[in-house]
Amino acid sequence: MPSFRSAKSQAEHAIKKNLRVGIARHTQRHDQKIHSLGTARNYTQALTRITQWIQQNKLGDLKRLTKETAIHYLEARGQLVKQKTLDQERQAIQMHLGMPLPVIKSELSQILKSRAYTMAQVDYIIKAQTPKHRLATQIAYAAGLRAHELLTLQCNDKQSASTHRQWSTLRFTGRAGQVYTVIGKGGLIREVLIPDALAQQLEQHRLAQPFIKLDRTIKYRQHYNIGGGKDWSSSFSAASKRVLNWSHGAHGLRHTYAQTRMDELQQHGFLYYAALEVVSQELGHFRSDITEVYLR
Repeated sequence: MPSFRSAKSQAEHAIKKNLRVGIARHTQRHDQKIHSLGTARNYTQALTRITQWIQQNKLGDLKRLTKETAIHYLEARGQLVKQKTLDQERQAIQMHLGMPLPVIKSELSQILKSRAYTMAQVDYIIKAQTPKHRLATQIAYAAGLRAHELLTLQCNDKQSASTHRQWSTLRFTGRAGQVYTVIGKGGLIREVLIPDALAQQLEQHRLAQPFIKLDRTIKYRQHYNIGGGKDWSSSFSAASKRVLNWSHGAHGLRHTYAQTRMDELQQHGFLYYAALEVVSQELGHFRSDITEVYLR
């Protein structure tokens, strides 16, 4: 049964069990305990935040935290904080769990650096890729997908969108295609729309049996034999440098999607903030201020 104690109380209890202030760190090899009050304070704040997130998502309590849930939390936090903060929270959580966690990249850092590509530039990049990665780029460009989301594509009759979110019925206004689902940051499952022609190509690559793909130390169940994850993003950047002599990274395709969709929706009569809310959901943000950064 989940604990009814406050998030801060659960965090303080977890920290107390690992506190070793006054004991030299070098006296014990591979010591993962806390040896300073400053670190204890920072780790308490970090564990309080994840406990609040656990409670909000009805996932139990801090004592029952699993590695998978921790990774989902860090992915969600990566949309809101910079890399330094995210790394500190990861360190606090892995101390609590007693096991290492993969390094999650801050998406906030990515969106502040990345920039959109033009359609012509994307076409050049696609032509410079292998067929496997070429299809992945076309799908990512058309649906605004992250690199790892390409590895999680499924038909929407096999996997439903997360029910703890209220999805707008105005998503994909003005576009036609087939609805699929992907697993995004924080484990959020959302629907994405893939144009009919690309969906037909994608179905030709459906696997008879899904396999586990290890990408950046995280396991994904892949249902289609297409590019995705680090291999695809590396292919994209290399192709971009070959044909354009520069690269903004594959994440720039999400900037392109955001800007294209904002233009489309406003042409369909949407006011700016109404369009921004729809695009935010299509990208899996649910925060318009994050999506707005993509519009620079």
